Amino acid sequence: MQQLDLHCQMILEEYLQSRSSFEIMKNIVRAQLEKCVHDNGLYVTAIETRVKAEDSLAGKLALKGYKYQSLSDITDILGARVITFYTDEVDKIAALVDKIFEVDWKNSVDKRKMLELNQFGYMSLHYVCRIPESLYHDEAHPEINQYRFEIQLRTALQHVWATMNHDIGYKSGIEIPREHLRNLNRIAGMLELADEQFSRIRKEVADYRRHIQSLVADGNFDAVPLDGDSFRSYLALNPFKKLIEKIATINQAEVYEDNLLRYLDVLQQMGFKTLGDIERLRKECSERAYQLAVHQLAATDLDIVALSVALQNLCIIYILQQRGGVLGLRLFFDTLFGVSESNAERAERTAAAVDSFNIV
Repeated sequence: MQQLDLHCQMILEEYLQSRSSFEIMKNIVRAQLEKCVHDNGLYVTAIETRVKAEDSLAGKLALKGYKYQSLSDITDILGARVITFYTDEVDKIAALVDKIFEVDWKNSVDKRKMLELNQFGYMSLHYVCRIPESLYHDEAHPEINQYRFEIQLRTALQHVWATMNHDIGYKSGIEIPREHLRNLNRIAGMLELADEQFSRIRKEVADYRRHIQSLVADGNFDAVPLDGDSFRSYLALNPFKKLIEKIATINQAEVYEDNLLRYLDVLQQMGFKTLGDIERLRKECSERAYQLAVHQLAATDLDIVALSVALQNLCIIYILQQRGGVLGLRLFFDTLFGVSESNAERAERTAAAVDSFNIV
């Protein structure tokens, strides 16, 4: 424990007496941060809270205790940190923090705006806050609404830089040899650029998805390339509903809605490039796919039929129309169900059934 003068000892004693209040504050702040992140559909890499340890506060007082009149002047006894993945989420959470807590704007600082155009380094948003009485109030502990605390908001890459810079152990760039300082600045610049690129890419992907969803909703299927996002949007339209309901009437069966996303690889392997290709498959092969289902189900007493039967039969009809034969069906079943010797027998049986009933 560092040797402190009487003034600093009194501040430290106040801290020890108020330690339980800071613990209450910590729980309130953490709970509110977690709630606001969850309620607003945000995903962060970490939410951290801590109350400064006694020895840490003593060290701070030993260095600059002259700056503080009382414990209330020290704003980082309680500290919270929210680490996001993207730069724009820092500002989103900052806006939420402003709504939840009382922000001391005079003592808050945006480190991101303090660097010159040719400088790279520590970047973080620091808010100094209080817990408003509207959020929590205990007449026996009014200090909970009086003590201030700090919230740091930064991205994961900004956190990497801050942690790395801190671990090196230097407090000032002057103490670092010039060649090492230059390398540190280069790394900081790379991390800043990576942050910007990640955010830009996410925005562009989000814009692409919205564009695809708009095209799908408008029925412009030929303009939509077949990929995971577009296929998911297409399936949301339930395009095989009419066919599967017709198939279900064969045995007056119920329809079981299974996952059709696994057909994406199959359709791409079959050479489909756009959603328009799937639409043509659906329109041109539905009647034959239904006829195949009649021969598959008529002699059974199945009372549940999977939604995927509709798309599976459409693919079978298409493969045989394209002269894919038994080998084409074998590849189809291997892709869909996994490579297995039983798929060869299934392919031969299916091709024979389609041929004997003259469906194709």
